Amino acid sequence: MAKRKAKATKTAAKSGRPRSPSGSSRKQGRAIKGEIPYSTIVRLAQYLRILERLQTVGTGKISSNELAREAKVNSFLVRKDLSYFGEFGVRGVGYEIKSLIREVRKILGLNRERRVILVGVGHLGRALLSYKGFAEEGFCICGLFDSDPAKIGTTVRNLEVRSIFTLEEFVESNGAVEIGIIAVPAFSAQFVANTLVAVGVKGLLNFAPIPLTAPPHVITVSVDLTTNLEVISYYLSQR
Repeated sequence: MAKRKAKATKTAAKSGRPRSPSGSSRKQGRAIKGEIPYSTIVRLAQYLRILERLQTVGTGKISSNELAREAKVNSFLVRKDLSYFGEFGVRGVGYEIKSLIREVRKILGLNRERRVILVGVGHLGRALLSYKGFAEEGFCICGLFDSDPAKIGTTVRNLEVRSIFTLEEFVESNGAVEIGIIAVPAFSAQFVANTLVAVGVKGLLNFAPIPLTAPPHVITVSVDLTTNLEVISYYLSQR
């Protein structure tokens, strides 16, 4: 049993899919014990990007066929994805974009600010900090942490870089933090994850090229950039 759990955790980490509360990886396109399929949540985020883009150019309504075409899926899948959460459109008319954006943001938990801390202020960490999309979607990076004495005490984008060993003090003084971004080398990633979990962080976005072990209640998503490039390389080599 332990081996199966370990294998599932490793698979989830490599694929970038979060582990379910039971500790096993969510299978793409399949709900587990009444859960919404992971693939549906991914597509909802894609639909949101599309809807927000269309809203900026003045589009007021969209049909499931049009949304499906934009998302490169079929219209049945769009309707099925949305049906998990209620009825949002009018048959023959489609969806009001402004209203659907509001509902999808609510479903994804984006109707409130989420406090985020970043551990690892190297090249990758700084690149992540420069991404404006986090703030636009309500993810507030409120703290930066590193173990390098040369970086501790410096300021990056108006935030002071603090020692990872002051993380508990920071959380106690500044309020609960929900998400931790891990942008450190592989050898220190598990230590960082343990530290984040210990101070109450419930979601981990891991950029280190190593699977993480975390309690079942902690949602962990891994993004292994090198592995993704290697996958592309494989398919290119087959052509």
